[in-house]
Amino acid sequence: MLSIGEIMELLPHRYPFLLVDRIVEHEPGKRIVGLKNVTINEPFFQGHFPGHPIMPGVLLIEALAQVGGIFALMAIGGGKRIAYFAGIDNCKFRRPVVPGDQLRMELDVLAHKGPVWKMHGEVKVDGVLVAKADITATLPEIPVDLSREAQK
Repeated sequence: MLSIGEIMELLPHRYPFLLVDRIVEHEPGKRIVGLKNVTINEPFFQGHFPGHPIMPGVLLIEALAQVGGIFALMAIGGGKRIAYFAGIDNCKFRRPVVPGDQLRMELDVLAHKGPVWKMHGEVKVDGVLVAKADITATLPEIPVDLSREAQK
C-alpha cells in the first residue's frame, strides 16, 4: 500500500527513529496495518540487554504510534500537519521482540474529533500478540513544511 519512500513523505521521522517499513493494509476511516522488520543492526540493541538483545517496549509503542500517525495524516491529506503522540492508555507487553522478528502493527479507529484521533493498536509477531495500547494523536497545523522536498 505505501512504500518506505511514501511513508517518508508523510512522517518527518528519519533514521534511527523511523520505525515503520511499509503500510500493507488501509481501510479509510477504519483501520491500518504497518510492518517493521527488526534486525540486529538496530542501534538500540548495542545497549539494551547486550548478549540477549530485545527491542525496548517504548519503541514498540512508538512504532505503533507512527503507524497511527500515518493513518491520520492519510485521512486528512497531509498538508502542513504533523502527528503528535498525545497519549497512551491500556498499554500491555506480552513477550519480548528480538532481532529477526517482523512487527505487524494493526490499528483500529476508536474515535476522531477535529485534530484528535484515538486508536486501539496491537503489535504482533508471527500472529502472536506482543504489545497493545490505546493511542491518542493530535494533528495541529504547523507553520513549517516538513515534506521531503523541503528537507533537501
